[in-house]
Amino acid sequence: MKLWLCVLAVSAANWLMKAAGPLVLGKRKLPPAVVRVTQLTAPALLAGLIVTDLGGRTIDWTQLVGVGVAGVLNLLRVPILPAAAAGVAATALVRLVSA
Repeated sequence: MKLWLCVLAVSAANWLMKAAGPLVLGKRKLPPAVVRVTQLTAPALLAGLIVTDLGGRTIDWTQLVGVGVAGVLNLLRVPILPAAAAGVAATALVRLVSA
């Protein structure tokens, strides 16, 4: 439960930060380097939450499959929410098949 509250809080903060940019800058465009960095904030925060949640205990290989699927989809430019959902589905499918 605590993890999901953190995910929601980070998602809301990320959305607010992204929305604040156009409000502050008006019609000026950001440099391309800044745009690339801001596009990487959501995947980096999600990866940090996953790593801290998995730390300190034995890592389940089915979770690694799910994280791998989400990571590959993210590299293929799939939006973060569908990529994370596919990772969850892959983990569930692997657990179902291996049980």
